[in-house]
Amino acid sequence: MIQIDDELLGCLPDLRAYARSLTRNRHDADDLVQDAVLRILHAADRYQPGTNFKAWAFTILRNRFLNEFVAKRKATREFDEGEMERVPVGARQEDGLELSDFQRIFHRLPEDQRSILTLVAGSNMPYEDVARVLNCAVGTVKSRVHRARSALLALLEEEKLQRSVPQRRMALRPSARALAAEEQRRLSF
Repeated sequence: MIQIDDELLGCLPDLRAYARSLTRNRHDADDLVQDAVLRILHAADRYQPGTNFKAWAFTILRNRFLNEFVAKRKATREFDEGEMERVPVGARQEDGLELSDFQRIFHRLPEDQRSILTLVAGSNMPYEDVARVLNCAVGTVKSRVHRARSALLALLEEEKLQRSVPQRRMALRPSARALAAEEQRRLSF
């Protein structure tokens, strides 16, 4: 039991990050992790020492999410993009804005793509462990990661283009005061 406690404490931050990517809500993520931890502790006698504890814990968390939280999510209203943009930003404005922008774009990805990126990049789990968690082949995990990264890159590029277009128009458009001054110069000659 002590070994499981140590293993559980070691992977708790990764479990929380994964739960946060699945639920997109800090409070729901905390509830999901708490529920998963209880299930892990209750099933401690079924854990086989020498196997990958982290993959086992992630599988329990993911299954709990699929069973409970997806049903709960269907019963509640999801935020639209406009509401996500009004999320409060911390005191470090530039960092906070960049992180907020990334989170908003990241949450535009389909749930399966967010999940795979969080498992691979967020928790540094090897592809083999992620394959065990998702109950699929390693090649499938690699393919899903590639598609998710490509989709995220496309969304980031799209966002970058959308931001640069209005700025160019504004830069090319002279102000009313500049137009009036130019007109005044032409009339005075």
